[in-house]
Amino acid sequence: MSKHVRIGIIGSGGIAKAHVSAYRKLPFVEIVAVADVIPGKAADFVEALQLDGAAAYDGHRKLLEQELDAVSICTPNVSHHETTVDSLKAGKQVLLEKPMSVTLAEALEMTLVARDTGNMLTIGFQPRYDPNMKLLQEIVQSGRLGKVYYAETGGGRRRGMPGGTFISKKLAGAGAMADIGCYSLDMALNTLGYPRPLTVSAFTSNHFGRNPLYHPEASKFEVEDFGVAMVRFENDLVLQFKISWAMHMDTLGATMFLGTDAGLKVTPAGSGPWSGVWDGAVGSVTLYHDEYGRNTQTPIPLIEHKLNLFDEKVRDFAEAVRDGRPAPIPGEQILIQQAIIDGVLRSAEAGREVSVELPRND
Repeated sequence: MSKHVRIGIIGSGGIAKAHVSAYRKLPFVEIVAVADVIPGKAADFVEALQLDGAAAYDGHRKLLEQELDAVSICTPNVSHHETTVDSLKAGKQVLLEKPMSVTLAEALEMTLVARDTGNMLTIGFQPRYDPNMKLLQEIVQSGRLGKVYYAETGGGRRRGMPGGTFISKKLAGAGAMADIGCYSLDMALNTLGYPRPLTVSAFTSNHFGRNPLYHPEASKFEVEDFGVAMVRFENDLVLQFKISWAMHMDTLGATMFLGTDAGLKVTPAGSGPWSGVWDGAVGSVTLYHDEYGRNTQTPIPLIEHKLNLFDEKVRDFAEAVRDGRPAPIPGEQILIQQAIIDGVLRSAEAGREVSVELPRND
């Protein structure tokens, strides 16, 4: 593959602007095309962002006919499956914004198409690029905690409910679980090495979203604004997962990993009503352990950095395309969290524990 990477962008909403900004910082990347399903929107995007020489298309299929190395998919959730499958089959490498898909069946097909075509499918979870996230993974997987038997993750905004496509069951698939819960799941599961889930017992509600006192589109609110689940994994590990777009509380608590030798407590960075979730950087890390027969807690100094995590995500993808490397955040991993979210929604609807439906690769 040429060392010069030709990029197309599918979807021209707000997140696409962040992709353009990140790509522009990479001298080996050229944005050559933009597509959007709304007639004229891609052309307006190209003009507004002064993407000189970039073609604009009303729909992604004409874009995929062009000589491109890769695409960023920045569409609403409901379009992720179709645009990803079409892009992979057209021979393009794919960076897909989270969440992976609306349904588990869609995510599974996307993963299989990437495998069968040999093209890259990477999912956009920029918090992984915080060096402190990598530190958490190093601590847990080093064995310092002993056998990890319990983890807890999630987060909650006191007020932070989006609208539009985010609150449509048909267009988004899920609410807080898919929007910000996926970040919490990736943070915990990646730290643990993405263990295989077995069962889920969950509860969801939308008391705030359906109340006009708290949301201007209450009559259109179809998804959950709160959810909690207990997830069982292989090897005697359980995870408590909780997430909220709105609540009468300042926090749903820290993320923690309990092991037979030590425990790890982690809080997210940020402050304010839209904070308290794992869509950004690490705020603090504390190790709980015994030394000389005494209960001890040791603050772990954070790794100082000035990285723009979103830019790092885009850079890693572009370099992987240029260098022929595997997907930085492979779809096979994110398929696991899609299976968990699917289980959460099925369990909440049924009012009982359900099995996680995830095919084996072996």
